[in-house]
Amino acid sequence: MQLNPAGRQRGAVVAWVLYDWAYGAFNTVVATFVFATYFTRAVAADPATGAAQWAGAQTTAGLLIALLAAPLGALADRGGRRRAMLAAATVVMTLCTFALWFVHPRVADVGLALGLVVTATVAFEVACLFYNAMLPGLSAPGRIGRLSMLAWGAGYGGGLCCLSLCLVVLIWPAVPPFGLDAGQSEPVRATALLAGVWLSLFAWPVCVFVPDAGTRIAWGVAARAGSRELGATLAAVARQPGLGRFLAARLFYMDGLTTLFAFGGIYAAGEFGLDAKQVLIFGIGLNVTAGLGALGFALLEDRIGAKATVLASVLGLAALAVAVLLVRDPAWFWGLGLALGVFVGPAQAASRSLMARMAPAEARAAWFGLFALSGRVTAFFGPLALGMVTALLHSQRAGMAVIPVFLALGAALLAGVASPPAEVGAPRTGDHGDQPGDLRQEQQRWE
Repeated sequence: MQLNPAGRQRGAVVAWVLYDWAYGAFNTVVATFVFATYFTRAVAADPATGAAQWAGAQTTAGLLIALLAAPLGALADRGGRRRAMLAAATVVMTLCTFALWFVHPRVADVGLALGLVVTATVAFEVACLFYNAMLPGLSAPGRIGRLSMLAWGAGYGGGLCCLSLCLVVLIWPAVPPFGLDAGQSEPVRATALLAGVWLSLFAWPVCVFVPDAGTRIAWGVAARAGSRELGATLAAVARQPGLGRFLAARLFYMDGLTTLFAFGGIYAAGEFGLDAKQVLIFGIGLNVTAGLGALGFALLEDRIGAKATVLASVLGLAALAVAVLLVRDPAWFWGLGLALGVFVGPAQAASRSLMARMAPAEARAAWFGLFALSGRVTAFFGPLALGMVTALLHSQRAGMAVIPVFLALGAALLAGVASPPAEVGAPRTGDHGDQPGDLRQEQQRWE
């Protein structure tokens, strides 16, 4: 049965939101709570060495993303292949996630673990570039913030559900299920298999139901046109100091957030002695508060503005991060750590919707390439600084102190950025409109 335009538009929105739900599993299981903790506690020589090695891997991933993000975005804009490139990056991320099963609890597997994590992280960020570029075409300008925040809430919901399954099915049972060998950490390693299945089940609809942008042309022609577009985009940034300041601010506060995500579970295990079960429970609680925070800000952002939402969230994160580092009592750590989650989703989702309002329709992936670049070009600074301080002082607590510094610097820069009107990034005169519920008009505007 053929769907009418309104039905196809709703299907596209649902498929787009579902991708956030899918990659929430990668964020929680691989990047933050389970595999990162397993690596530092069971694979690396010792937790401090593991934290420094994990920082090096994140540094490498950040440099690769910085090199790839903007050129790939421009290529996707001119080649009409956002969906194909999103699908390819998602497949790489999923396969690397499955392959983490082969990382055994031995120092000899450190190289394998870090290689897979670097490749998966780069693929994840590249996929998000194309995914984020789809946002403006799915919502009227005045509701971009709401859709972005709701999708981010779905991401935390997906991460929560996947983490809960990992805990209940694989980690919690006294007798490991499916004949898994606890002596070889197979219940923990199997969480990567579960995350891979999760990605396989829920990531594909966005590549089928969300219309592609532009007319598909040959790769060589697209690459040349994309290079010209990238140059024009960079020149446009130079002519807009407010946009440049926003991207510079994002350099710093995303360094802080990236470092927080990468080392939060490691810090909890190393400083407060949380075992694998407790780290999973903490991750579940953090996803609950983060999801509630994203949903709570969903309606508020379109009223107070994306910039005000980001600024309030980053300041809240900085204050709570300082408090977490000062406490020694595990109960205080749990309370303050869970409170951090309230501001994580709004800081990221509002940044995405702010960029969506600024990006012109014909070059969205290129602009989101710069957006990804601003979140990754210096992303190695945070892990590098953390790794250096941790190695120098042999203290995870001292290393984690770099996080509120980066957050505060980002907030200071962002405070000087003028809030854009809701209409920035909306269709210009002569476009076919951007009304939800009319996919034919949206498709015409994209093509």
